[in-house]
Amino acid sequence: MSLLAELNALAEDIGISVETGVFTGTAPDEYLVLTPLSDSFTLFADNKPQYDVQEVRISLYARGSYMERKDQILHALLAAEVDITDRRFISHEDDTGYFHYAIDVAKSYEMEV
Repeated sequence: MSLLAELNALAEDIGISVETGVFTGTAPDEYLVLTPLSDSFTLFADNKPQYDVQEVRISLYARGSYMERKDQILHALLAAEVDITDRRFISHEDDTGYFHYAIDVAKSYEMEV
């Protein structure tokens, strides 16, 4: 399993469009873009990595109020035991009318060695 796969499933469960890297095609009024930030090995034993920590930025784009959707995403992340490492309002994009809100997340996966 990967964090990107879990986040895609989470977005599907709450009914919001999602893509990785950039949203292609005509964008709906609300959507997510997932940007991988890092993959790292944090714990070693016998010179082999034991955990893979994956970090992703979730960018929420919404026309109109984004607050209810943001809260829904945060609750879903916490229920899925995903670590929320940062969250912040980025900007209102005047040319597109979208509010941009970012949530940085991380999750550790035990390595199958």
